[in-house]
Parts: sequence; structure tokens; C-alpha cells
Amino acid sequence: MHCTAFATADEYHLGTLSQDLASHGYVEVTSLPRDAANILVMGVEHSAKEGDPGTIFFFREGAAVFWNVKDKTMKHVMQVLEKHEIQPYEIALVHWENEELNYIKTEGQSKLHRGEIRLNSELDLDDAILEKFAFSNALCLSVKLAIWEASLDKFVESIQSIPEALKAGKKVKLSHQEVMQKMGELFALRHRINLSSDFLITPDFYWDRENLEQLYDKTCQFLSIARRVKVMNEKLQHCMELTDLMRNHLTEKRALRLEWMIVILITIEVMFELGRVFFLIK
Repeated sequence: MHCTAFATADEYHLGTLSQDLASHGYVEVTSLPRDAANILVMGVEHSAKEGDPGTIFFFREGAAVFWNVKDKTMKHVMQVLEKHEIQPYEIALVHWENEELNYIKTEGQSKLHRGEIRLNSELDLDDAILEKFAFSNALCLSVKLAIWEASLDKFVESIQSIPEALKAGKKVKLSHQEVMQKMGELFALRHRINLSSDFLITPDFYWDRENLEQLYDKTCQFLSIARRVKVMNEKLQHCMELTDLMRNHLTEKRALRLEWMIVILITIEVMFELGRVFFLIK
């Protein structure tokens, strides 16, 4: 069986999404604890393979995780989802930056083993949903991070000519407004990664659920979440230094231009004064 995750937008309207999916025959699963906030779980009528019910997790942060769902059903859900997205991503990017893991139902404690999820077949429905939630939470972080990694790579590509131009002594064709705009893009990306997401800390939900925390942490380790965040922050720091250098360079150029304007105005005033004195002497 397959577990597939997509990040499709910055955020979802979960309330309207729940109503829309229910009108199409999907059933909401309401067995999650109250502190599992900002999450919608829906069940599908026909799963892809026998042995486990098809389940979909929607995270308010803009990611969806499909468990044992048919490709046709997945495509339909993604179409419905489009109407409830805030700041949607490019479709090609969404499908390129997905995550997929195989999973099986087996005896013994649930775990992630060699890239395969092994779910305890003896769990009741509520506990099985909670364990799937822990795995899905980590997958959600991974696909969101993948989207931001793609955004940062695109940004790096847009400024990669600047160091070479500076090295060659060429003029950099960027206005002060464009430099400030790029600095704003970097700050917004850094804010998303370090302040408005759970990349750096374990969510409060897992503090008193040790078994779920282990599943969540192991999946994050397998997906290299911490290492990828560290690499992204290093890239962001380098980009910030470069754009800051450009801003200072443009500020100095503007200050120098003002100084020359002042010198020219003073020179003109002196020339007028000398001319006035010359005519008075004559």
C-alpha cells in the first residue's frame, strides 16, 4: 500500500473543504483528540487495496497526505481542494516535490523500517488514525520544506550573476527597490521556516504521547528534516549577506551622487559670485 503527500498551497480553508468533500460522498473522521488542531481527516469509500481503509489527512498549513487511496480518487480530491486553497503553488511543482512511502499492516509495534512504514495490525481504528497522523505530520513538513527549497533555489538562480559581475568589476543592473524586494523575499522565507512552522521543535501534541513522538521523530530523521533546514538557513544567510552588500553599495552610490550634486551646486554658486565681483570691479 502507498502513502503519498503533497503540499499544494500556503494554507487551506478546512471548514469549507470539509463541507465540500462531504457533499461528494467523503466521510469525516472525528476520532482525533482536541489538541490535534488544524487538521481534517476524511475517509474514502473504496480504498486502493484491501487490508486498510483509505484515509486522507489535510493540514491547515497547505499539505495533504493520502493513505491507500486510488489514483482516480486522489485526482478528484485534488481538484476539489483547489477551491479551498490560499496562495496555491504551481501544479508541476506540487507533483514534482511530493513524498511517497510504502506501508504494510503487520504484527508488532508500528515503526519506520528501511523506508517502509509498518503499522500494527492489532490497533483499533482510533489508535491507527493517531499513528498515521504522526507519520503524516512528518511527511507534511517534508513536502512543505521541499516547496520552500525550490523557491530558494529559484531565488539563488536569480542572483547568481551578481558575484561574478562584482568580481569582474562590471555594473550590477539592480535598482534599490529591486534589492529591497529581494531582501523582503528572503526575510519572508526565513520567517516561514524558523518561526511559523514546526521544523525546529517537536509539536506540543506529542509531549505526553511518547510512542507517537517516536514515530514522528524517526520519520523526520529519515526525511532529513533537521539537516535540510540547516542547509536552507546557511543558504539564506549567504543570500542575505549578498543582498545586504548590494544595498550598501547602492546606498553609497546614492550618497556619492548627492555629494557630487552638492559640489556642483556650490561650484556654480561660486562662479556666479566671482562673475558678480568681476563685473563690479569693471
